[in-house]
Amino acid sequence: MPRPCKCRHIEGEPGAIYFKPRAVPLCELVEIELSLDEFEALRLADLEGLYQEDAARRMKISRQTFANIVHEARRKVADALVNGRALKISGSAPANK
Repeated sequence: MPRPCKCRHIEGEPGAIYFKPRAVPLCELVEIELSLDEFEALRLADLEGLYQEDAARRMKISRQTFANIVHEARRKVADALVNGRALKISGSAPANK
């Protein structure tokens, strides 16, 4: 039986939830879903430039879990950019910000 998912600290919701190639209707695009924890991991690692250990501490998860999350998030963003797909950020911020 897998371990229960640990609550992750997310500092807020993104300003936009969809990103897509210009001049292509959304209904014609393959959609890739980026979870809020993946979005937060990208923000901490790539925008704020935090080391994985510091970013993991801010999200209240282990460093290995953070590494797995940020790796998957980067793969999804790269797929969307390289293959011209829509990127949807899904989920909502927890009540206890």
